[in-house]
Amino acid sequence: MFFYLSKLIWPLIAPVNLLLLLALAGIMLGFTRFVRFGRGLALLAVAGLLFAGFGPAGTMLARPLEDRFARPASLDGVTGIIVLGGAIGLSRGEATFNGAASRMTTSADLALRLPQAKLAFTGGSAALLGPGGPTEADAARAFYLSLGIAQERLILEDRSRNTVENAVFLKPILGQNPGERWLLVTSAWHMPRSVGIFRKAGIAVVPYPVDFASSGTMRDFFGINRDLSRGLQETDKMAKEWVGLLASWLAGHTDALLPSP
Repeated sequence: MFFYLSKLIWPLIAPVNLLLLLALAGIMLGFTRFVRFGRGLALLAVAGLLFAGFGPAGTMLARPLEDRFARPASLDGVTGIIVLGGAIGLSRGEATFNGAASRMTTSADLALRLPQAKLAFTGGSAALLGPGGPTEADAARAFYLSLGIAQERLILEDRSRNTVENAVFLKPILGQNPGERWLLVTSAWHMPRSVGIFRKAGIAVVPYPVDFASSGTMRDFFGINRDLSRGLQETDKMAKEWVGLLASWLAGHTDALLPSP
């Protein structure tokens, strides 16, 4: 139910969609006796869209999330590497990647640097209806094997559709023992929620953030984007992550609103 609600509700509350609806409402009010209010509403919505698209709204939202967890100082004693889906798919039999591709490239690099470590990938199909064809785990298998990573090192979970299911479905497969050290590889902005969910599921992880959306400099708060569509997309993505944190906490999937180290 949580998966379906997240898919259906988000389009209704996404900031960019709301701003567009406000702008449309303002224009429509311009044809009524509420002309001045309509103009003000439309101008406010347009200003919000410009700030979200050309301004630093996305990086401002990302920065607190990405500053929350640092990479470990040492990779000694690593038992395995957990990689969250959301970055890979299969198209015409070939692995394809989206903007979070560093989840895959970094995890592959870690696996090659740590030949004794297991490599656990968790990700099924996020299709709202039906099986949705090949799963992310299918694509991950093809990708890792193409790099020469041995099949016996791979642990593949192919049923999960979101982060909660990543943890719940992966736990019995891992069979984690006390003292084991598992790296958790996911996007830096997604790490706080992921750590909170995995902790609540009883899986001890060491965060290894990748795919940073912010620069870690003052430009994150004062920079100007040249690509409007990309800025709007980043703002929506980061706003969705904050809403996801709140929803996960309210639903009891995490013990803290903003999990900490």
